Amino acid sequence: MTLLRLVALNARRYRWWLLGVLVLQAAQSAASLFLPDLNADVIDHGVLPGNTTVVWELGAVMIVIALVQLASSVVAVYCSARFALGIGRDLRNQLFGKTVRLSAREVGMIGPASLITRSTNDVQQLQLFLTGVCTTLIIAPLTIIGGVILAVRQDPGMSWLVAASLPMMVIPMGLVIRRMLPASMAMQQRIDRVNGVLREQVVGLRVVRAFAREDVEVDRFGQVNDSLSRTMLTVGRLSALMMPTMMLVINLCSIGVVWIGSGQVRDGNLSIGSLVAFISYLSLILGSVVMATFVVMMAPRATVCAERIDELLALVPTITPPGLGSDQVELHGAVELRGVGFSYPGAEHAVLTDVSFTAVRGTTTAIIGSTGSGKTTVVNLIPRLFDATSGTVLVDGVDIRGLDPAILRDRIGLVAQRPYLFSGTIASNVRTGKPDASDEEVWEALEVAQAADFVRALPEGLQAPVAQGGANLSGGQRQRVSIARALVRRPEIYLFDDCFSALDLATEARLRAALLPYTRDATVLVVAQRLSTFAVADQIVVLEAGEVVGRGTHAELLRDCPTYVEIVASQPKQAVA
Repeated sequence: MTLLRLVALNARRYRWWLLGVLVLQAAQSAASLFLPDLNADVIDHGVLPGNTTVVWELGAVMIVIALVQLASSVVAVYCSARFALGIGRDLRNQLFGKTVRLSAREVGMIGPASLITRSTNDVQQLQLFLTGVCTTLIIAPLTIIGGVILAVRQDPGMSWLVAASLPMMVIPMGLVIRRMLPASMAMQQRIDRVNGVLREQVVGLRVVRAFAREDVEVDRFGQVNDSLSRTMLTVGRLSALMMPTMMLVINLCSIGVVWIGSGQVRDGNLSIGSLVAFISYLSLILGSVVMATFVVMMAPRATVCAERIDELLALVPTITPPGLGSDQVELHGAVELRGVGFSYPGAEHAVLTDVSFTAVRGTTTAIIGSTGSGKTTVVNLIPRLFDATSGTVLVDGVDIRGLDPAILRDRIGLVAQRPYLFSGTIASNVRTGKPDASDEEVWEALEVAQAADFVRALPEGLQAPVAQGGANLSGGQRQRVSIARALVRRPEIYLFDDCFSALDLATEARLRAALLPYTRDATVLVVAQRLSTFAVADQIVVLEAGEVVGRGTHAELLRDCPTYVEIVASQPKQAVA
């Protein structure tokens, strides 16, 4: 079973807490089973003249047992919480570690919203279930078994009531759980959808406001939220059936015991104390069944959550390190694509088809083309954010699928088309590229990226706060900080994915001039739209519909490539100048 296997794999380091739970619950169960017998003795013997001493003695013993029961219960709950929360913490760490190692293909297949739900809500549901299981793991079965034995000992003639009451409680519980399993699966899927819509609306809040789509988006969220609410109501109604059913069975059994037992007391076949003890044992038995019922009601949802967690943990990333590290290969930065093709999962048409070119160290290669021609996909293939579906990507003649991705990416400085900054400071974001970079290195990278002036103007300088995603900076500022983040690591390969488009022409010109000496010994690949950016490249690769339709210098392509001529002709006059 997935749930048991998942818990067993993560429970080893918390085995002493679990052992403590088992011992304490055994003590708690034993204490609760002693009390009805002592209570019967008090009732049967305390009414006799001169037996006051017996009452005080038995009463003192009962108080001690009750205190032991209370202490055992408190400590057992604490140990249960430590056990469940510890496993939850480990699962979240494992899920996060797995998530950051997934390629873009797996992330797209599962979905960011589902990844978030599995790492938060699903783990939380599993924690709640484990806490409930730990608090009833020993006490419920021990109390049921011990209560049945002791109840039969009090009066074997009424034991059939106990035997009849258990199926009356178990059968309805089984029917409810059978219906709750599919409902729980649907509920977790609807939570994914709610998280997905909420995430889209938060990230795209500016677009929503810019197009006055607030009412439409509120209605859209309301639809998925209503769907989740209906599913939760279905689960809630099924859960709500359990308690009335259990209480009805308990009350019917109590009435039956009093009805039959009163006749036996009248006939002298049963003492009043034994009747009270039998009722107490029956209450303990059925109460333990009710306690276990609450936990069992959580089982369907916990099972679904465990399966979703296990599905993610068992997912094998398509991009895995085969073992060639820095001690086995030395990378200098030459990049080559040989007949590379790429298709996204489920797509009807390939994004790239038979793309081939070479970018050597000390040169700049520009990749240009119309929107959707596959420029960004080419850039993403080089650091193995995706794996080519055909052909080969090589660095210094080595197939990158034979390299450890961490070693490969350590040699690459990537500036994405959409810059993303983490919450923290300017310095912490730049040091993402090189954690041990000194302040001098950070300032040098900012100078080259043309970001030093605006950083100096900030009151805190390098320690100026940055909101999540860089929301407190302008688009150009975010772009320049992200460029500095790639520059500070001084990699062998620079990948600039259309990152200059957010800059004005003057700033871009200063940046390109500063980059020339800084990247002289590296391989530079630039995805560009502006003529001023790509015309000065040592090599220009022209893509159209995922295929290379031109490759060469600016002058050569003007002579031989109609697509390139069309792109150049479409440029505004100020860009050409």
